[in-house]
Amino acid sequence: MKINAALTPAKLQRKVARVFDLAGRKIRAVDAAWDPAKGTPVFTVKGRYTSRGWTEWTQGFQFGMAFLHFDATGDEAMLRLGREKTVKLMASHVSHTGVHDHGFNNISTYGNLRRLMFEGKIPYNQDELNFTEIALKVSGAVQAARYVPTANRQPWSPVAGAPGVAPSGYVYSFNGPQSLFADTIRSMRSLVVAHQLGHALMGEGDKPVNLLHRAIEHAATTARYNVFFGQGRDSYDVRGRVAHESIFNRNDGQFRCPSSQQGYSPFTTWTRGAAWIICGYAEQLEFLDTVKGAELDAVGGRRAVTNLLLETARAASDYYIDGYSAKDGVPYWDSSALNTHKLGDFTKRPADPFNAFEPVDSSAAAIAAQGFIRLGLWLDGKGQKAAGKKYLQAGLTIADTLFAEPYLSTDPKHQGLLLHSVYHRPNGWDYVPKGRQVPCGESSMWGDYHGLELALLIERLAQGEYYTFF
Repeated sequence: MKINAALTPAKLQRKVARVFDLAGRKIRAVDAAWDPAKGTPVFTVKGRYTSRGWTEWTQGFQFGMAFLHFDATGDEAMLRLGREKTVKLMASHVSHTGVHDHGFNNISTYGNLRRLMFEGKIPYNQDELNFTEIALKVSGAVQAARYVPTANRQPWSPVAGAPGVAPSGYVYSFNGPQSLFADTIRSMRSLVVAHQLGHALMGEGDKPVNLLHRAIEHAATTARYNVFFGQGRDSYDVRGRVAHESIFNRNDGQFRCPSSQQGYSPFTTWTRGAAWIICGYAEQLEFLDTVKGAELDAVGGRRAVTNLLLETARAASDYYIDGYSAKDGVPYWDSSALNTHKLGDFTKRPADPFNAFEPVDSSAAAIAAQGFIRLGLWLDGKGQKAAGKKYLQAGLTIADTLFAEPYLSTDPKHQGLLLHSVYHRPNGWDYVPKGRQVPCGESSMWGDYHGLELALLIERLAQGEYYTFF
């Protein structure tokens, strides 16, 4: 990836404004055309949003985009849309015991609505605040209840010789208790927000479970088994490589092997999975700064937790930037899929969404870009100026690419905002246009949401402000 060191948030404001202008049209178009009885819109086919019954993990993005758009533009109609649809359609997501996606659905809706109130963007209303907070408390506890232990009770750190955190359990995926997904790190937002609100998960015998500790434990287990640090773990241990899934023997809690649901293989990096790691760990670093040190003693202490989050974020970020990103910052859907070699050295030129061999994934770029910016600013705030600038500029470089053609969707007939997103390449779910060999030209709810969230973050920075989920 070639990082543009001259970019600033202010220099991207014209592009950001265009993103919000187009997003408003897309949000309205989807809302007008979509029948909720069909389920949740997931990705587009020939420019029209369609559903895909796998898990209901994208509805929060649909309505969350309305809140983000109102945040940036002050469009009251978007606020009304977000409020009305959250009240009407999001309750089942709060109590959904069968998914690992609470941080996606509920922080994007109830969380955004509460944040807008505390930021003074909307009038303070105690009843509305109570409504959002009870939803966020329940969501965090329900998500934390999807927990199983591992057999590993020894503290571990990706930093050699440093104090560690025990990777002793995780919030399991919809595949079942044996399955730990890289994606789920961003759902830890639901646990830490519920903790911030003073909530706990009540277990057997009325024993409270500390939601912050469970989130950190999950982060430690994910780092230990889903992320690689170049320390000789296996024959393919490249620093920053991410396995989408880790499999455990549920009879004894032992780790058995890496796996992949949506990537090419367990030994390549599904790039959206890596993007969730980059964004999720950077966000948790930011949240950690709001936590008192005494709250971290039971999980190893502040130094151990900070080391864990920081080294994991940096390893995955460095591999994205230096390992598999195209020159313009957009990755292909997997670092080394079957036909990747036919692309030649794709890192030396901009990504080609219209190539004949493997698709790109703009949604992975949008998610990772936000993580890069957050990580860079966090490091800068800790006095690590050079490292901070590297990641910040990487995030801005990706935004500069995504917020223009061929990634920004300017066709008024296309309901998506960010083009060339990929959902599930191995399952063949993505639409391949006539005359093409691989999917291209389509959008996803998560790609559109994270593209808009990236734009909001950059707009805030240009105004001397910031934006966090908490």
